[in-house]
Amino acid sequence: MRATRRFTLRVNGASHEVTGEAQTPLLFFLRNDLALNSPKFGCGLGECGACTVLVEGQAARACALPVRLVAEREIVTLEGLGSVEAPHPIQQAFIDAQAAQCGYCIAGMVMTAKAFLDAQPNPSEAEVREALRHNLCRCGTHVEIVKAVMLAAERGRQDAAAS
Repeated sequence: MRATRRFTLRVNGASHEVTGEAQTPLLFFLRNDLALNSPKFGCGLGECGACTVLVEGQAARACALPVRLVAEREIVTLEGLGSVEAPHPIQQAFIDAQAAQCGYCIAGMVMTAKAFLDAQPNPSEAEVREALRHNLCRCGTHVEIVKAVMLAAERGRQDAAAS
């Protein structure tokens, strides 16, 4: 019999107490306990990227990440980046580039791109493609997604120059 434990998850700036088995994937708590629907269940193996969230600023696959490894660490989902009224600049770039079709992969793409641009604010197109190569889009909007990331990078440089 597996033991259940209490875990404190720090998600999008708020602390939440959840109860479950230590090996349960973070994704299940995000979606089922916290009602955060941006990270999607795609493959369940950490290979498609639909479940990507940020853990301490690093892109992580929530479907393959045991909750015990992220307790007390800062987790950010797409809901924590911005809102409909005030989207994060990378969210706005995805909107402006019309990078979404069905939308299933987009949260994971945005979160992966956010972590990437935080580490590499002046990427080449080849670097963007490399950074996103493990995120799958079944609709085939990869070209628009790359354009969105390049647009976000360009706008970030413009904002930095204006400051």
